[in-house]
Amino acid sequence: MLKKTRLKKHRRVRGKISGTPSCPRLSVYRSTKHIYAQIIDDVNAVTLAAASTAEKDFGMTGGNKEAAKKVGTMIAERALAKGIKTIVFDRGGYQYHGRVAELAAGAREAGLEF
Repeated sequence: MLKKTRLKKHRRVRGKISGTPSCPRLSVYRSTKHIYAQIIDDVNAVTLAAASTAEKDFGMTGGNKEAAKKVGTMIAERALAKGIKTIVFDRGGYQYHGRVAELAAGAREAGLEF
């Protein structure tokens, strides 16, 4: 039931948010063990940058706020290296709270604007 509700919210948000080449979308997926972030250009259907706690060299557990903040800084550094400074944040139907909010805060602190 919860997954169905989240997907319904996600579809509703995705109807209003779209990533463009000049302002791509930062998409967040949260599982119980990991958190994933992608910067996506929806016009060309291309993932421009990605980061997650499931990467081999991450070095810490992925189900907490500290890890989410680290993923936010990682995705921001990778985006800035490719010349992406402004994005649109897509919380994926999740509540803007806890790990999702920490990921956004880490990305903002590292230099992304949204």
